Amino acid sequence: MKFKVKKIAITAALLMSAVVLASCGKNSSKNYSTTGSGNGNYQGVIQNGRYKTSKARGINVAQNDNQYNQKSFESGLTQVSKRVFSPKSYIFQEGQYLNTSTLQSWLGRKTKKNPNGLNPAQGKKSDPNPEYVQQIEEQDYMTDNGRSMKLKGVVIGVGINSEYNYQRKTDGSSYTKNISKDEMQRQGEIAAQKILTRLRAKKALRNVPIVIALYKQAPDDSLVGGSFFAYSKNNGNRISSWTKLNYKTMVLPKASATNSTTSADSTDNDNFANFKSQIQGFFPNLSGVTAQAQYHNGELSGMHITVTTQFYSQTEITSFTQYIARAAKRYLPSGIPIDIRIQSDSEMQAIVYRDAGSNTFRTHVLDSY
Repeated sequence: MKFKVKKIAITAALLMSAVVLASCGKNSSKNYSTTGSGNGNYQGVIQNGRYKTSKARGINVAQNDNQYNQKSFESGLTQVSKRVFSPKSYIFQEGQYLNTSTLQSWLGRKTKKNPNGLNPAQGKKSDPNPEYVQQIEEQDYMTDNGRSMKLKGVVIGVGINSEYNYQRKTDGSSYTKNISKDEMQRQGEIAAQKILTRLRAKKALRNVPIVIALYKQAPDDSLVGGSFFAYSKNNGNRISSWTKLNYKTMVLPKASATNSTTSADSTDNDNFANFKSQIQGFFPNLSGVTAQAQYHNGELSGMHITVTTQFYSQTEITSFTQYIARAAKRYLPSGIPIDIRIQSDSEMQAIVYRDAGSNTFRTHVLDSY
């Protein structure tokens, strides 16, 4: 009887060991996790303890002379993605199907050595054909079934130049060709179809939805970035239709000579001018107070404000930050997301911000120990 009980105990122990080993094997095979999400943002993919970066990381930065274009391009592309792939259902992954060499080839001119170039051959150096396609970015969207990640869609952003700068002679004078809105859209649609065809040739991308969004590049000397003007969701090999987007970004305060404004633009500009006047009255030695204001379908949808200070003490910065929060609540529009960066020429000093739908500004002063 004792032998029988002992035998049962050993068998049970072996079974438990097998379950534990199987469980460990299952967990060790899942080599990914996510960053977590909040405030309507996507979760990101972490693989083997590291954030999974893009295979074309850095290529877009090298293609842009206007830093604002890069920032608005990336953030704007994510907003387009949310129209199709909800952050509640999908996980964001940096692009894994277009690598650096591929994008460098596509962003180049079409030549015998580079048949995949999306931009036309140069033609005459004294009167060259414009380079239309300036930047391309890939975003992947995944689902997690608890055991593995599965690709459920791809979003491609294509930046199209609104003007083309060139030189007729090396180190000579610079010339500019303006690209009309119609031509910019036409060239973007041509490039989009070529990109879709090439992506469908990849086995992993044959049957997933592919969204292609077109972005108008702001000129190199612009104080704001460009904006997306159309996107297309595609389940097949051909682009059949486009959804128009109505975004506009402008700098506040506007120059007094600017008269092509709507009544809403004028009101927003007046409100910002009052805000600027108030904080300059509190601390008159400010180097500058400017804002980037974005409009969607004619309505103000968000503001990024930069306040550049001179050399203030830490206590002055703290008092100034608190005053800015009060002035912002009084003079700036309600209901939209606003962030106010307070900085000197050499460092960030504080930030004041408010999320969409909130009426409360939060502050944080960057202190030192």
